Amino acid sequence: MDMHTVVVGTSGTTAEDVVAVARHGARVELSAAAVDALAASRLIVDALAAKPEPVYGVSTGFGALASRHISTDLRARLQRNIVRSHAAGMGPRVEREVVRALMFLRLKTVASGHTGVRPEVAQAMADVLNAGITPVVHEYGSLGCSGDLAPLSHCALTLMGEGEAEGPDGTVRPAGELLAAHGITPVELREKEGLALLNGTDGMLGMLVMALADLKNLYTSADITAALSLEALLGTDKVLAPELHAIRPHPGQGASADNMLRVLAGSGLTGHHQDDAPRVQDAYSVRCAPQVNGAGRDTLDHAAVVAGRELASSVDNPVVLPDGRVESNGNFHGAPVAYVLDFLAIVAADLGSICERRTDRLLDKNRSHGLPPFLADDAGVDSGLMIAQYTQAALVSEMKRLAVPASADSIPSSAMQEDHVSMGWSAARKLRTAVDNLARIVAVELYAATRAVELRAAEGLVPAPASQAAVAALRAAGAEGPGPDRFLAPDLAAADAFVRAGGLVAAVEPVTGPLA
Repeated sequence: MDMHTVVVGTSGTTAEDVVAVARHGARVELSAAAVDALAASRLIVDALAAKPEPVYGVSTGFGALASRHISTDLRARLQRNIVRSHAAGMGPRVEREVVRALMFLRLKTVASGHTGVRPEVAQAMADVLNAGITPVVHEYGSLGCSGDLAPLSHCALTLMGEGEAEGPDGTVRPAGELLAAHGITPVELREKEGLALLNGTDGMLGMLVMALADLKNLYTSADITAALSLEALLGTDKVLAPELHAIRPHPGQGASADNMLRVLAGSGLTGHHQDDAPRVQDAYSVRCAPQVNGAGRDTLDHAAVVAGRELASSVDNPVVLPDGRVESNGNFHGAPVAYVLDFLAIVAADLGSICERRTDRLLDKNRSHGLPPFLADDAGVDSGLMIAQYTQAALVSEMKRLAVPASADSIPSSAMQEDHVSMGWSAARKLRTAVDNLARIVAVELYAATRAVELRAAEGLVPAPASQAAVAALRAAGAEGPGPDRFLAPDLAAADAFVRAGGLVAAVEPVTGPLA
């Protein structure tokens, strides 16, 4: 096995493996244990299929139609039909990485041996991933209960050689053509297999895992930008002292304070205001940054625990148990995942809000302690970063709207059989937008704070070594420093790309050491 191969076993997977497959195209292999477990559970399903008694998902209809017993000659048709009828998504296509995560996580559950799917079906799922074939999945179609039904159905449709998919070259073609071009035989589904391919929380879970990876970077980046803003505002770093945070021992708060303190080590700006314009305390957006950033970090940790449990789960209905029973259950309900997706949207909105307040303070000559209005070169002739803050404020307001929880909603479906749903897919979709917006918000604060730090340096005050490293790396990434007004959007885009790619964290860690 090399570093570009993920082996899927019977006991779940890791967040790192999800990201590797979804974003970086890692190859997927089934372990020998998974193949054995698949074969063993299939023997149980085949035995039940041969009995005259109806078994849900094996020899019955689905959902509100579960009361109908399906004869042997109609069962293959039943499995094809559930995929075709449930592939009813609408709206724009979702991102390639989301679809790859969705497929990989469904394969993870199938490989557990609790679904009754044949080994050759699981192998076909791995083959499609390895070929770089991405089913066309649409924005709307999941209520987050009975799994992400429509999104998963579009993936299953591709396995059958039907519908549309995107090839590795980015061209959308009929799925049958793509399978043939890569030597993959379309799957002919048997008892329970259609249902097993549709019934999981895989879409919302994949988006949760990727959001956690992105937010980890953004929270560390926001600690750095908060430190830069504190420095540019000539604030005091005494509030970051470890002994102050030890008496309120929230782990995230301590980690954020330590990050900020390390970024500010050696600064000639912090506390400078005490020489000529005494301030008893800095504003909350500066002084309370570790408390806000830290509470968000702790929420990320909780969400990671939930994600870890779900990654170790086998989510299907019915499930094949080791003692040979095939039992209906409610494990497909997305509530545990939906709640933390909404929690993350809330903390992302609040982090964006406090970043924007610091940015506004840097631009206001009445509150910036000597910085030029809007950090402009020639205020009045130049507007400086005035409208950059407008853009940031618009993003913050949208973040507040996105923080309204999806999981507090429910709408009944399937003739009231599925009368309470999680809306987890919707929570995940809006969180993706929130994460994108948060990167932009942090980037605007970074752009303003670095300009302000450079203006202080021009006055003879020496920024911290880590701050100097951040400024130099951002300028090298294409976001220019102080000067007369220019077309600002490209600079902000460069700052956004720099933050999003982890460039800010990478720039300061050689000075600070690894940050939390």
